[in-house]
Amino acid sequence: FDNQQSFHELSQAILALRDTQTVIVHGGGKEISQALRKANREPVFIDGFRVTTRQDIEIVEHVLSNTVNNRIAQTLEKNGIACQRLSGKSGELFLVHPFQRKGYDYGFVGEIVQVNPEEVQNALNNKKLPVVSPVSGDAQGNSYNVNADSAAAALAAALKVDDLIFFTDVPGVRIKEKIISSMTASMADHWIQEGAITGGMVAKMESVALALGKGVQRIHIVQWHGADTLLKILYDSAPFGTTITKD
Repeated sequence: FDNQQSFHELSQAILALRDTQTVIVHGGGKEISQALRKANREPVFIDGFRVTTRQDIEIVEHVLSNTVNNRIAQTLEKNGIACQRLSGKSGELFLVHPFQRKGYDYGFVGEIVQVNPEEVQNALNNKKLPVVSPVSGDAQGNSYNVNADSAAAALAAALKVDDLIFFTDVPGVRIKEKIISSMTASMADHWIQEGAITGGMVAKMESVALALGKGVQRIHIVQWHGADTLLKILYDSAPFGTTITKD
């Protein structure tokens, strides 16, 4: 969603769902990278996760929790949707500790260890759409960069949602040049082990596995297809992208 037309279509799509409660968890990777380069710091990724230094986290938090979050909420409100701006630090929505993997030090990257969804639930009860930046805090209040997919999965599980939708810049999960329309969690794990799923999609699949393991029914990895996208995904058996379910 990088233009006004896409956000207008998103607004139409959300309004068309009528009584369905919707939550948006957003990232902002391109804008973070641009801001870091402007500050003469080259972005670094390991296994699809952004390495974040103490200096970087200030930029990351400003971009995500202020610039991007505010733009999404303002644009939706202009199109008739009341929003509640939140971050992972709002009411300690996400409590984190430092993320570690394979011995790598990712710096100020957080792994969610606790979800307190009251702020999000209150917004929904007040007929407002929560717009959530994934920047979160540890027990001491230090800010950490949290992968947006991980945050969305953790929140979806805590809210016991039926459908979690990841909008991406790829048309779905591709195996041997073919988009797979549906798969189970064990099929995804098999393809990761085989090396058929690689790069950033591996990190996304970890979030998928977490959400499915905690009760989310269906997860969709799709591109945006216009104002009827959400209705087609939720009520027309997802005619595009990839839908993943538990075994």
